[in-house]
Amino acid sequence: MPVDYSKWNHIEVSDDEDDTHPNIDTPSLFKWRHEARVQRMEEMEKKKKNVDDEKKKIEAKLKEIKERVAKEEADGGDNLDQLKASLQDVEKQSSELEKKKMQIMKEEKSQPLNVDTLSKDGFSKCIINSSGPRKKEALSDEEREKSMKKFVKENEKLMKEYGMLKKFDDSKRFLQEHTHLACDETANYLVIWCLDLEMEDKRDLMEHVAHQCICMQYLLELAKQLETDPRACISSFFSKIQIADQDYKNSFYSELEAFKDRIKKRAQEKIAEALEEERQERLGPGGLDPVEVFESLPDSMKECFESQNIPMLQQVIKDMPEEEARHHMKRCVDSGLWVPSKDDPGTNTEDGFVKKDGDGESEGEGEAEGEGEESHYAEVK
Repeated sequence: MPVDYSKWNHIEVSDDEDDTHPNIDTPSLFKWRHEARVQRMEEMEKKKKNVDDEKKKIEAKLKEIKERVAKEEADGGDNLDQLKASLQDVEKQSSELEKKKMQIMKEEKSQPLNVDTLSKDGFSKCIINSSGPRKKEALSDEEREKSMKKFVKENEKLMKEYGMLKKFDDSKRFLQEHTHLACDETANYLVIWCLDLEMEDKRDLMEHVAHQCICMQYLLELAKQLETDPRACISSFFSKIQIADQDYKNSFYSELEAFKDRIKKRAQEKIAEALEEERQERLGPGGLDPVEVFESLPDSMKECFESQNIPMLQQVIKDMPEEEARHHMKRCVDSGLWVPSKDDPGTNTEDGFVKKDGDGESEGEGEAEGEGEESHYAEVK
């Protein structure tokens, strides 16, 4: 069957595709052409609508009269002839209206095709690919830790760059360029970074990074609620947070403040834990802290330990009451500040004093001086 190309013989050119005379205002001409075409189309649509509305009214009236005629015939009423005459009039109006409609369709068909009527969709179909949630592998704690270290090693620079952003649009643009950062590993890294910054007393920087951390956590939570991949929620989250109602924004910033408070509290706890761990490592053989013991010593003994001058220490102890000297030296031994000589059997390993002959009791420096004996001390370590 041959194809009929006749409809292409009568086409109205586009409003801005015709050459014009140099003396003619081209923009005004194009505007007038467009307005005239739109007006003709609107008038045609109005005619078609009027005919359709009138047809609906006549069809309803025709139906009503037919029902009344049928009822009159069944009841043998006196108005049957009058109703039949009315029915003929309505049918005549319907026929005339049909002719009018055909005339309008013919008029519409005779108009030249333009950019709006040249073609129309044969069919329209929308397909939305819905990505499911990102599959998580079942990993052991050791494997998860190894995976986290690998991710940080490969993306630490990018994560820090994201953490230094502030505006929502900048964050959105950055994550759209690096979609693999929309994951739990990034959120965990930002939490640890915030904690380290607070422990380093970098409060302002910590609060800056905390904002980005909460953005990431909210993005992941949105993906979890929608049961989709976090990468598919990057655009929707950052658009939502900027146009959201006040309650949603209040919730976001409330969570941000609560997060910063938790970081501050945890940083204090970790600092205290680190100090306690350092203190435990310092403890001497008797369980005393050498720093605390040193601070409790008299200034004269402090000077001896600072200069590591053993003769001066012996002289200071000689000048002290025996009980006080034994008290301080025992604490020094228990804390590791003083290490008595283990090679000399006559030295008391508890306080470094020389044992008395015969009874095995310790003898102080002052007492040793009166009896002509000399106390022995190990070299300061």
